[in-house]
Amino acid sequence: MGVAEDAALFLQVDFEVFGNVQGCYFTKYTRDMCAELNIRGWVKNSKNGTILGKMQGTKPEIHKMVEWLSKVGSPGCKIERCELTNWGTLVRLDYKEFSIRF
Repeated sequence: MGVAEDAALFLQVDFEVFGNVQGCYFTKYTRDMCAELNIRGWVKNSKNGTILGKMQGTKPEIHKMVEWLSKVGSPGCKIERCELTNWGTLVRLDYKEFSIRF
């Protein structure tokens, strides 16, 4: 890998999942999936019935998680859509793990 490629090793993105996504362990499944993929950040239930979060990790893992958040989700959930915002690149991760916030 060249020096230019080393400058942006990680992707970060904020997400908000809309639909019937609370009350079906969506945050727990999100945390477990992210931990499995070595993605760091956080997830929480919002006051308006959506799931909010931030992910940081390698490009392939982030893309796998985006697919999961957009189409799969936890058992029993009904995803309407997943909005992805604030895409960016990082040289190092800001978080030590992936956690559920309350």
